[in-house]
Amino acid sequence: MPHEPKPGPPGDSPGPGAHAERDPSARFRRSDTSRLEAISDGVFAVALTLLVLELNDPPHHDGGLPRALLHQWPAYVGYVASFSYVGVIWLNHHQAFARIRSVDRALSGWNLALVGITSALAFPTSVVSETLSESVTGRDARTAVALYAFVAALMCTAWLVLYRFLLGRPALMEPHVEPGYLRHGVTRSAVGVVAYVLAGLLGVFVTPLVALGVFVVLPVFYFLTTEGMPKRGATG
Repeated sequence: MPHEPKPGPPGDSPGPGAHAERDPSARFRRSDTSRLEAISDGVFAVALTLLVLELNDPPHHDGGLPRALLHQWPAYVGYVASFSYVGVIWLNHHQAFARIRSVDRALSGWNLALVGITSALAFPTSVVSETLSESVTGRDARTAVALYAFVAALMCTAWLVLYRFLLGRPALMEPHVEPGYLRHGVTRSAVGVVAYVLAGLLGVFVTPLVALGVFVVLPVFYFLTTEGMPKRGATG
């Protein structure tokens, strides 16, 4: 008489990972999210640290420090805009991976692209800070805000692709993820792409100051539209 398999714990169901357990090679194709989250958090921490390194003691003569500090106000605006942006990126990343149960090679690749762009944000921030401290209306200032807008829009595009990817891979998600969560993320990312592109165009053809204002406001928009952090595996 064939041996019957032992039933699982009460209430246990096979779920998306059942086939992975029967397939010995599946563990090489998928893994939990802990290592990916750890390296991502490390990159976010470094990215935030790099931003503060752009705040330098300005050159000045004796007694001229107050004026010199005021003169480099674009550096402060750039720091606030970029720190807020990276902070919101970290928050959204943490929220997204609280809803992801496992990762595969493709998801790992998209995540590396996302954190790679995040770490690069310090470069356009530095360019904006230094260039606009010299002139807020010159050609270089317009080029600087266009560069920042490009990198920021690229970040939103990475999020857009990531959410779209997860929509097509429901097996990677935790069970009972809120309906519409990923589509909401797609919409927010698309808004960001359009907004940053428009900011860059306004900065080039109108004035860089308008672009700076958008760079500061958009992270606030993303913070206010971020859904609450769920508990991993929670139902609802």
